[in-house]
Amino acid sequence: MAAAFLEAQITSCPVIEAIVLPLRAPQRESVLLTPVHAIATPRPTLLFALASDDVEEVRRVLESGEARPNDDVGPQSALAFTLANGQLKNKMAMVKLLLAYGADASALRDAEDEDDGARSSKGGSRPISKLLEEADPATRYYIERANSPQTRRASALIHRSFFRPLTRVRYDLIGQDRVLEQLFRVLSMPSMAPVVVLLCGPSGHGKSLLARKFGSLLDVPTHTVNMTTLQNTRDIWKSHSIDPHEEPSDRSLKDFLMDNEGKRCVVVLDEIEKAQDEKILSSLLMPWEYGRCSFEAGHRHVDVSKVIWLGTSNIGHDLVFEHQDHRPAPETQLSREEYIDLMALLRPRVSERLGASLLSRVTAVLPFVAFTADEKMAIAAEALFALAGEAVTTMPPATRNLIVRTSLNSYIPSEGARSLYRAVSTQLLDTI
Repeated sequence: MAAAFLEAQITSCPVIEAIVLPLRAPQRESVLLTPVHAIATPRPTLLFALASDDVEEVRRVLESGEARPNDDVGPQSALAFTLANGQLKNKMAMVKLLLAYGADASALRDAEDEDDGARSSKGGSRPISKLLEEADPATRYYIERANSPQTRRASALIHRSFFRPLTRVRYDLIGQDRVLEQLFRVLSMPSMAPVVVLLCGPSGHGKSLLARKFGSLLDVPTHTVNMTTLQNTRDIWKSHSIDPHEEPSDRSLKDFLMDNEGKRCVVVLDEIEKAQDEKILSSLLMPWEYGRCSFEAGHRHVDVSKVIWLGTSNIGHDLVFEHQDHRPAPETQLSREEYIDLMALLRPRVSERLGASLLSRVTAVLPFVAFTADEKMAIAAEALFALAGEAVTTMPPATRNLIVRTSLNSYIPSEGARSLYRAVSTQLLDTI
């Protein structure tokens, strides 16, 4: 079946047909009696992965280095080829993968800006600007984000760092560019103390998503603690991980830290401000300051100096919206100066809630900010593709556009992206 599908892709796509069919042309029988050394035609791996509409195969090819994200596919770049192929059901996911692995979005320029010779070499391909106009709001958002000077500047901060793979998170997370920029700045600074970052702000704005992606992108183990369930100071070390993307395990945080002693790993403290007793947080003072942890009196200290501690919290959610309302253009992205101002306002509130002693050991407190108008459109479009599945490809463009735009009327700032996913789900039920 896979072979039949690929055959259909080849015969239906002029670009693939032009590349592959010459390789199949019948060859005249060689008159040589002994074999000679020949140069093998390289298999167009990325082309076949994209044409097969197989997201995991595209990921495998890019991760293995068998192909590069900026390799040409016929007369086009891999990114342009993916955008132009109207038969791909997983187009958005593959565009995001190409961008995450470094596809150059600046190469997508309007064909009208090219000279006649360059235009003729395209063999009649559609203008790139037209492709972007026809793309859904989420795909267009990710491409424009990749091409942003701010994105390139932020990525350069950790370009040669162990943390470099974190730059891919911007193709899983819509919005929060200032958060990522500041996070990359923090991670680029040399420090003897452990890295402790608190992600604060309104619900549904990406805090838990960023924390969850942290370990997987760095390819290091992660342990997530549900802070709302802790009753006393020892419970934190006994807690099991609640990561929904991992198999349930009986391993406690103590076991996790001992197994990963002296190694890079991530501990996520979810809803850190909701711990029932303030004394529970006092267990974190020594690990956060000295990178050493003692689970019980009389036992040796465990080296946790390379642990990355991430706390998520709703502290300051009202401050985020108040700050937004007082901006001259609330629906636009914050400037760096505005974000630094918001950080300065938030830290005292977190200190008042969690205690100055604990907060003095925190590397950075990063407020998650309200979504812009373009970001809300992108979230709604991505929700439509996620919830409708393959059915979305059969919808008329006008129907898709109507669902996305109508869902914006049900947006609730305090619920963030969750309110848009719910609104899109309701629209889909009404459409069916």
